[in-house]
Amino acid sequence: MNEENIKQNSPKAWLLAARPKTLTGCTVPVMIGLALAYTDDLAYYDGGAFSWLAAVLCMLFAFLMQIDANFINDFFDYARGNDDTSTRLGPLRACTQGWVSIEAMKHAIASTTVLACIAGLPLVYYGGLEMIAVGLLCVVFCFLYTTHLSYIGLGDVLVLVFFGIVPVCCTYYVQMHTVTWQVFLASVACGLVIDGLLIVNNYRDRYNDEADGKRTLVVVIGADATEWLYLALGCIACLTGLVFWANGHILAFVLPLIYLLFHTFTWIKMRRMNYGRQLNECLGETARNIFIYGLCVTIGLLLL
Repeated sequence: MNEENIKQNSPKAWLLAARPKTLTGCTVPVMIGLALAYTDDLAYYDGGAFSWLAAVLCMLFAFLMQIDANFINDFFDYARGNDDTSTRLGPLRACTQGWVSIEAMKHAIASTTVLACIAGLPLVYYGGLEMIAVGLLCVVFCFLYTTHLSYIGLGDVLVLVFFGIVPVCCTYYVQMHTVTWQVFLASVACGLVIDGLLIVNNYRDRYNDEADGKRTLVVVIGADATEWLYLALGCIACLTGLVFWANGHILAFVLPLIYLLFHTFTWIKMRRMNYGRQLNECLGETARNIFIYGLCVTIGLLLL
């Protein structure tokens, strides 16, 4: 996509602002939660409890919240002056480049927040009033991440919670009205895999973040420890997948080893590159690897 001739507030500008490559991070947890619910529904209810409408609403809410988070990040990083084009190593951002006007971005943030709430509200029918509390927490922390928590090293914790535990467990809960310890472990594994995306992003930006006073986990523990942490996240996630084997879903444990192979190749490349814009290649590969993981777990659960 040619990023030099983009008309302000055009569809192409909004597509770039939405950051499509990040959408694997919201898709995979819902996929896994639905696959877990579907297999348990077949095992215990002969397929009579699973709601496809609820499944669609869960996925739609996740998509809208991810896009909302990207808009919020774009706007507030611009407002803080953190998107200086001369020093930025990551992909260019819509507000800073002028692809999207500031007023238009404000309206987009308000609109996507409202649309996400509208999409999620019917889930109260399936999951009870507690779904309102979950939705509100998602919205609140969507703002808190960019404006405050990512600056004090809590970004990785939020990824584990809001891209692992919350979406997997809540998606399952909406369908089955309970959460088992196996589902919880699967949600933790999912969060660890997706955190790899943030790790690579912050690894690439570690010097700029330190200069800006942004105390990410990478800044705190250093580059060497971060490289090994990235590898460990994938290994621990796959090891946690033994819970699938224990429940008779052997393929849900075995197939993600394909993901681990790709994850390891990306880790080797990440260590070799070490710093600079070239790490955006590892960022793209990590997003791809996350989707491979989600696909392998989902297929492994549905085949047996």
